[in-house]
Amino acid sequence: MISTPLAATLARRNIHYGWAVAATTFLTMLVTAGAMGGPAVLLVPLQNEFGWTNSDISNAFSVRLVLFGLMGPFAAALMNKFGVRRMILISLALIISGLVASLAMTNVWQLILLWGVVLGFGTGMTAMVLGATVAARWFTQRRGVVIGFLTASAATGQLVFIPLFYHLAETVGWRWSIGLLCVLLAVVALVVAAIMRDRPTDVGLMPYGDSGASVAAAAAAQAAAAHTSITYAALNALKVASRSWVFWVLAFTFFICGTSTNGLIQPHLVPFCLDYGVPGQTSANLLAMMGIFDFIGTVASGWLSDRFDNRWLLFWYYGLRGLSLLYLPASDFTFYGLSIFAMFYGLDWIATVPPTVKLCAERFGRERANLIFGWVFAAHQLGAAAAAKGAGWSRTELDTYLPAFFIAGGLCLVAAGLVLTVKRQPKHVQVAAA
Repeated sequence: MISTPLAATLARRNIHYGWAVAATTFLTMLVTAGAMGGPAVLLVPLQNEFGWTNSDISNAFSVRLVLFGLMGPFAAALMNKFGVRRMILISLALIISGLVASLAMTNVWQLILLWGVVLGFGTGMTAMVLGATVAARWFTQRRGVVIGFLTASAATGQLVFIPLFYHLAETVGWRWSIGLLCVLLAVVALVVAAIMRDRPTDVGLMPYGDSGASVAAAAAAQAAAAHTSITYAALNALKVASRSWVFWVLAFTFFICGTSTNGLIQPHLVPFCLDYGVPGQTSANLLAMMGIFDFIGTVASGWLSDRFDNRWLLFWYYGLRGLSLLYLPASDFTFYGLSIFAMFYGLDWIATVPPTVKLCAERFGRERANLIFGWVFAAHQLGAAAAAKGAGWSRTELDTYLPAFFIAGGLCLVAAGLVLTVKRQPKHVQVAAA
């Protein structure tokens, strides 16, 4: 572990060690998100090799998305009890094991077990909750920007690897895509083991921009977490949050967020475009383009969330996303039309996360924010699972994806209106909560 000498070296250059932790978290979320999203582009190669239907393969994706989300609050509790570094390493080991075992699968139940259950649990331990935990613990100032960067890494990681994975699957076989992903995950594990620490106090620091007022509260929360069961911590957070209208609004709108992003676009855009004569590699490149614009949009969203009313940010994000989904079938699937969709949709892909995390921290407090955001994120993944399964059913039974895209677009417009029902919190209350 080089964290202690590295922290001292950075301090001499007036650089807070939190930035090294944030960079390590960025890399972790980027590559584990590739493990989450990359296999989705292999839907067509799996159909071709094994003869499985779109609906069969979508079942595995749905299971993964559900477990990915439901792990959120429990992952937060595990991080609070056992430490961030330890849980990341366990997660990486689980993901690599599932991917390696999948190289020999021949039946659809094995796909569901390995790419559904094992990857669902493994990736769920390093999902958005990891970014929320690191941002809340290590940063008082610039928290929105950090959340934006970390959120962007997760969403971008699910998209930018897709062209490479698709190319390998088409040229040398899908197993090479999985092998490359395992190598990348192993490299990340080495970086995490060397650099990651759980809290600023581990290297003798306070959170970035903190005057010291929150350190005692963090220490008390850490001591309480050590004597609290994982299940109780997660369920108690849900019990507390469920009394608040804000929680239900955030959970339902995030359900719609999942329905309209990694449950619909990520696994189904390539086969949707193939139905209209767009080559698979071109569609995969469009997803990568979304990933690039997503990084820009989500980082910008983090910056905006530090400066503007987060409710209105969510209103515009959901509203514009809904309009873009309704526009897609009218694009005639030309390169020009799809490029416009990819740029516009990419900017809004998961820009909703920084304002949502900020609202959780403002309304429920720093130490409990990751647990409650874990439940909000669980709703996101339930929506994603519903969309993955529903779109697969629509394509198999109705021979078209159009109903799924129209429904997702309409739900986004509903979400845009719903977020405005949250009352603005007085500024002095926000500061106290944060």
